[in-house]
Amino acid sequence: MIYEIRVYEAAEGKAEAMRARFKTEVVPRLPKHGIELLGVFEAPAEDGRLTYMTRFKSEDDRTKAWAGFGADPEWRAIKAASETNGPLLKNQTVSVLSPKVAGLLLG
Repeated sequence: MIYEIRVYEAAEGKAEAMRARFKTEVVPRLPKHGIELLGVFEAPAEDGRLTYMTRFKSEDDRTKAWAGFGADPEWRAIKAASETNGPLLKNQTVSVLSPKVAGLLLG
């Protein structure tokens, strides 16, 4: 299994819009593309960050899933419409994790 942690940092003044789009538009589309959402975590509103964790069977599955999500015409239209006054994200950090201890794969 491959785990991924994504941290989104909102553009100035756009934290609520970013979080709303994630909740209403991104979350419902994830399963359609083979993206298993494990959890969503919010920092205090004034912080402007949103963190979430996903899981995939393999790195190849992860790569294909995000490529499919990014190419989804509905998502592309929603993203464009939500960013008419500029991007909602200032920065995005992605960490890909494979569970291991001392070189041994766990369960």
